Amino acid sequence: MATRHLIRTVILQTLYEWDFYARKKDITALLDRNLEEFAPGIDEPEFAWKIMQGITEHLKAIDNVITKAAPEWPLEKIAVIDRNILRIGLYELLYADPGEVPPKVAINEAIELAKNYGGPNSPRFVNGVLGTIYREVGERQGGDSAASADAKEGAGEDAATQE
Repeated sequence: MATRHLIRTVILQTLYEWDFYARKKDITALLDRNLEEFAPGIDEPEFAWKIMQGITEHLKAIDNVITKAAPEWPLEKIAVIDRNILRIGLYELLYADPGEVPPKVAINEAIELAKNYGGPNSPRFVNGVLGTIYREVGERQGGDSAASADAKEGAGEDAATQE
């Protein structure tokens, strides 16, 4: 398993546990424990911390994007695993450096997580939501495009300020 894919898997496990317990547990301690247990000695632990910090900082905006992209699925009705796969994918799609994580890689990685850990319809659902957002923001090249900024602005008040 490639290092970054393993990191995303550990982040998914951490977000799942954090979400399952109504976000009452310390997410930093959860990630630290999961990295030690499931990914000892990984090459890029800072990548895990960067993604986790980004997701928690932009959580409200990311959840708003999910709600707008899948209006027939209230956030609390989306399976916990699918909801957290979408959070990882949307963080990487909207906020990560596209030079480090190209948008298509972010989408493909999320779909792979859905195939491995979600239900039978998860890959199609994740692909549909992330594909919709990708088309709305347009392909980013070398930074945020105007379309990306507009999508972030529509996602919530904290999205445009956290860049």
